Amino acid sequence: MPERLHKLLAAAGLGSRREIEDWIRAGRIWVNGAPAAIGQSIELRDRVMIDKKPFRFKLESKTGKPRPPRVLLYNKPEGEIVSRDDPQGRPSVFLQLPRLRGAKWIAVGRLDINSGGLLLFTTSGDLANRLMHPSYEIEREYAVRVMGVLSQAQMHALVQGVELEEGVAKFDFIEDRGGEGSNHWYHVVLKEGHKREVRRIFQAAGLMVSRLIRVRYGNVLLPPRVKRGQTLDLEPQQVEALLMSVGMIEPKEEKLHVTKRHTVSSRDANPDKPPRAGPGKTGTARKTSGRGHSLPGRDSGENAPRQRRQPR
Repeated sequence: MPERLHKLLAAAGLGSRREIEDWIRAGRIWVNGAPAAIGQSIELRDRVMIDKKPFRFKLESKTGKPRPPRVLLYNKPEGEIVSRDDPQGRPSVFLQLPRLRGAKWIAVGRLDINSGGLLLFTTSGDLANRLMHPSYEIEREYAVRVMGVLSQAQMHALVQGVELEEGVAKFDFIEDRGGEGSNHWYHVVLKEGHKREVRRIFQAAGLMVSRLIRVRYGNVLLPPRVKRGQTLDLEPQQVEALLMSVGMIEPKEEKLHVTKRHTVSSRDANPDKPPRAGPGKTGTARKTSGRGHSLPGRDSGENAPRQRRQPR
């Protein structure tokens, strides 16, 4: 079945859809001996040339369809930037990732230099775009250490919304994880990724964030065995579940188990709001009791975390 050229090339890991469209406008991509056009659809058997070199889609031998994308989990330490180019020469997360042939890693969102925790990378521009696009409302969960303690009234205010420069921002839920003095922790979830948004929401309540760690992105949690600076490939069934969560493949029926938790959520602030979805669906945050885990799948030595490489 014909598919859009820029979508197929993005899914093959050559870049984002926008980057591929820029290549098409620049005349770098040809199909069947003619310059490609924006919005053009092709078959996988069509002859594609990129910068005058033939490009062949990697297909599964059984189905003849493009191979599923690769998804990599990285536990980012503080002090690294999520960029390939930096005039200041600061350490980059991309220097720690395994090398690819015929594709490149695309970061799913960002974490600022002072934040750490879960970062996802994929070879699929389409998957990366869906995971970041606001319309899919993918949840991000953070462990946040702050200077001080929020009152119940402040917690309710933060899930109802506070005014920031770009408009109203809020947490979908906030949970007090305890601690004393300058070592008080909260877990928060939101569905947006504006610059330093978590820090600025707490600042609106008069509290300064001293440490910020992302522990979940969508239905992927940071496993405790993946130490800072290490990477881990998601297994095929984990990638499949991630693709289902953004509608790239048809979902499979499965039983859902609901676990009660004690949080302040946007539903508490608005009782008329419909109930949140159950675990495993976008819209739910699950209590981890400090023991994060990845998508359902094996957690064995077969897929052991990679140690970080030193920059050359």
